[in-house]
Amino acid sequence: MKFEGTERYYLSPELGEIVNISISMEKPLLLMGEAGTGKTRLAFEIAHEFGMNMEEARCKSTFKGEELCYVYDAVLRLNDSRFGSGESGRNVNDIWDYLRFGPIGRAFLAEDRRVLLLDEIDKTDSDAQDNLLDVLEDGSFIIREINHKVSARQKPVIIITSNAKRELSDPFLRRCFCHYIPFPGIEEISIIVRLHFPDIPEQLLEACLTEFYGLREQGFEKPPATAELLDWIGAIRSTGANGPGAGKSVRNIGTLLKRSKDLLKFKGSNQRINQRIPTR
Repeated sequence: MKFEGTERYYLSPELGEIVNISISMEKPLLLMGEAGTGKTRLAFEIAHEFGMNMEEARCKSTFKGEELCYVYDAVLRLNDSRFGSGESGRNVNDIWDYLRFGPIGRAFLAEDRRVLLLDEIDKTDSDAQDNLLDVLEDGSFIIREINHKVSARQKPVIIITSNAKRELSDPFLRRCFCHYIPFPGIEEISIIVRLHFPDIPEQLLEACLTEFYGLREQGFEKPPATAELLDWIGAIRSTGANGPGAGKSVRNIGTLLKRSKDLLKFKGSNQRINQRIPTR
């Protein structure tokens, strides 16, 4: 099982090496880097390439960690004991009817090997990360209410992402392989664009990249990333524009900048939107 990228995902040699090491050694892979560099997309591409099912958790600041494994619905059980379970078929004497497994629990209980994505783990605090230490290292967790150990039938391919909003705990980092995805240079990003738009004219690509990297250097709060670049080029192509003039002025700025402060800064910098008609 070796991942070499896909038709729509460019895999650098360095990233490819650490991805395949983590898969073969069954160790979580923590991907760091700014938003829009393909960290989350990688998990989906691995799942698609090998026909694997996905389990996904979009982390929140309120997570404690254990809800990614399971949740015991004590309130529902109490209500069933008082008023009956109706047509649900739940047995109030069977606690398993009141357990709801999260993405980690489902991945561990599955008969097939799955891809498990823990997206934006940096949104959680250190306590939540610490609660996942043994889970990630041992491939198991305890259902405390019945002191039952759930062990992974097949250890999933675990991809964890971080936008570095806050530092992760050292114990958590020790249990992962780590890789920082730098923002791609012009050569790499040209490859990425051509994976999505194979027939894009060279002059249009060069013009778009010149404007794109120029925007990234203007100190915006959230500079446009690869995802925004692809959206922008897609918007240009949807109009039928293929000539270099289409990329020489920033049209459809809302595809590139998403925060109000950045949009206002752009509009106030004497740059004009939609001044040039795209060359067809």
